[in-house]
Amino acid sequence: MVTSTIWADYSADKAYDEMIAAGGKPRDTCASLSQYLQSLGMDAIKGRLSAAEAAIMEMGITFTVYSDEGNIDRAWPFDIIPRLIDFQEWQAVEAGLKQRLKALNCFINDVYNQQQIIKDGLVPADLINSSSNFRKECLGMQPKFGTWANICGSDLVRAGDGKLYVLEDNLRVPSGVSYMIENRVITKRIFPELLENLNILPVDDYPTQLFEMLASLAPDTDDTPQIAVLTPGIYNSAYFEHAFLAQQMGAELVEGGDLLVKDDDCVYMRTIKGLEKVDVIYRRIDDLFLDPEVFHKDSVLGVKGLMRAWKAGNVALANAPGAGVADDKVVYAYVPEMIRYYLNEEPILPNVPTYLCSDPEQCAYVLAHLPELVVKPANESGGYGMLVGPHASQKEIKQFHKLIKNNPRNYIAQPTLALSTCPTLCGDSLEPRHIDLRPFILQGENSFVTAGGLTRVALRAGSLVVNSSQGGGSKDTWIINREQ
Repeated sequence: MVTSTIWADYSADKAYDEMIAAGGKPRDTCASLSQYLQSLGMDAIKGRLSAAEAAIMEMGITFTVYSDEGNIDRAWPFDIIPRLIDFQEWQAVEAGLKQRLKALNCFINDVYNQQQIIKDGLVPADLINSSSNFRKECLGMQPKFGTWANICGSDLVRAGDGKLYVLEDNLRVPSGVSYMIENRVITKRIFPELLENLNILPVDDYPTQLFEMLASLAPDTDDTPQIAVLTPGIYNSAYFEHAFLAQQMGAELVEGGDLLVKDDDCVYMRTIKGLEKVDVIYRRIDDLFLDPEVFHKDSVLGVKGLMRAWKAGNVALANAPGAGVADDKVVYAYVPEMIRYYLNEEPILPNVPTYLCSDPEQCAYVLAHLPELVVKPANESGGYGMLVGPHASQKEIKQFHKLIKNNPRNYIAQPTLALSTCPTLCGDSLEPRHIDLRPFILQGENSFVTAGGLTRVALRAGSLVVNSSQGGGSKDTWIINREQ
């Protein structure tokens, strides 16, 4: 039984806790960290928090919330108590994430070419035709290696049974990896002795892995490929990340006005030395703003002719236009079947049970059990447009009843999971707060998974919403190898 001052009032009995097991004992993986925090005492822990906050200000780590007047940048919300995962468990997670992205890429490639999975009756044609992220302009395309989603952020949650489940796959422009890296930089500053003594897998190799993956996508060239990160600009909530990744990779950070497509259907970048050809673009702009010649005519964020250059094979785009067809919470429900269909393998990572409101029988169940379920729109992100039934008012329940009946295709529902908790510094004490995990997976010529990912934490007691845009924070994630 943990009896020290800092743990005396810690109650981990409402959900699976990542650090403290039933009976109050620290889990084996977390024993060293638990003892270390105990030896520090609360005053010293709070002192480390002050050091972390100073580092965040010094490093200029920010994010933007659109609801704030004037898009005011906020300092990145960071909790200094890390979340630990054992390396043995992580090896299976890593294999499961690679398996999942491989199957998703097979699916996207199939959707834009043979559509065999539809012909074989596993996925309804209506599901694809009604998807807001299906791009008919991409039909017949075959990106290099058959990979459309080169960068994926899959959200994982640990439920009360101790298992990790995939909650959703983010395949359009997943963000957060820069915060994962910066969280580790801050942790090294405030807990240097811990990181020296524990065998923690590094995360700072991500920019190198990203660069190599992007370079592998380049059209055949004898020169070192020119890689650019295309950003909507400084008012985008993820601009910090765009600038960070470009700087870390040694790539150019560009906006639409910095690029042009000439008559040879190649993309060029305006520089003080003149025009320079661009081979690979890591685009952080949604499909519909990429090219005013094809999509939104009034968009000034993208580049006129970019789709022509991509279709001609003169530039690689990551993620490829149209990849978002698999970033649909309705499609998510079919991923286990995709793994069996395309790879002839059993899924390593389970899905959260999901009800499709497009199915009349499942929809009837959802409408009858709204106060118990989490309802999500098919193509929103950032935690917007959700209903968390147990925390919702009668007015919100009635509103979602109407929304689902009017557009059942646009909604899924899942059981309200008791997400795992992790000790979090709240004022003068450590308290359990719900968390999830977003690892980042790369697929080009090879596959790569970050060692851990971005642990997001709901900073409000009892809240299940971890998104930073909804008041959530983050933690460093340590994959610990205790066998070396």
